[in-house]
Amino acid sequence: MSSSKRHLIALDLDGTLLTEQKKISPFTKKVIQEAINEGHIVVIATGRPHRSSIMYYKELGLQTPMVNFNGALIHHPFDSNWDAIHSPLPNRSAKRIIQTCYDFEVENIFAEIQDNMYLDRHSDKIIDFFTEPGDKELITVGSLKNQLTEDPTSLLIHPKEEHIDELRQYLSDEHASVIEHRKWGVPWEIIEVVRKGVHKAVGLKKIAHYFHIPQENIIAFGDEDNDLEMIEYAGIGVAMGNAIVELKKIADHETSTNQEDGIGTFLADYLNLVKNPVIVKE
Repeated sequence: MSSSKRHLIALDLDGTLLTEQKKISPFTKKVIQEAINEGHIVVIATGRPHRSSIMYYKELGLQTPMVNFNGALIHHPFDSNWDAIHSPLPNRSAKRIIQTCYDFEVENIFAEIQDNMYLDRHSDKIIDFFTEPGDKELITVGSLKNQLTEDPTSLLIHPKEEHIDELRQYLSDEHASVIEHRKWGVPWEIIEVVRKGVHKAVGLKKIAHYFHIPQENIIAFGDEDNDLEMIEYAGIGVAMGNAIVELKKIADHETSTNQEDGIGTFLADYLNLVKNPVIVKE
């Protein structure tokens, strides 16, 4: 395939590629694999860490770089010679934000240093949600003011619901020079904090340059505010049917929801992949 026809396809995971059951639907999987067979480049761009996204990477049979932590880690899972970028939050800034969280009496704080996890207070629901079987030895539980000694890749804050807007405004007012912060809505309200200038579009730009794919040939799918920069940067930004209003406003296209094969339907049509008779929507 000529470089002028080849596309870079960036897939967010939760609420986008994955159904509510955290599965890749058979139809969407088949379309993605057909796109790969046609010569297109498929990458995962997620807020998740490597440890909880690598299984989907393997399921799709990818051999490409991956964007984790919303761009704070850009790496190639199977090529240690690839020029990886890790952009953690300075520990000093992290400690000031942790103190702010204590002042707001948040429910909990969760820090990650690549695949190592630090949880301020024990919580079975957080541990169960953020870990895979066999990962629990990667968790250190205890006050982050004491336990966090290295620069964290990200901080995840579980605030009291009535404090979300106030806390985000405070982060913007007091820490905007050093951090980016975004809100997740699944499965409960989470504020994610990463280093200033870190977002998924940084990863897409690096990967597109590596594969010599022009910006207008980047197709990106997303649903939440951590996808805003990526959808805006991509030449073909696609909002899922279940996406937040802000994302739909800036997207070039809107597809059906993550429950209705939104990615598979769009790619099959846009890249003319339905010609392959083995693709049967289930």
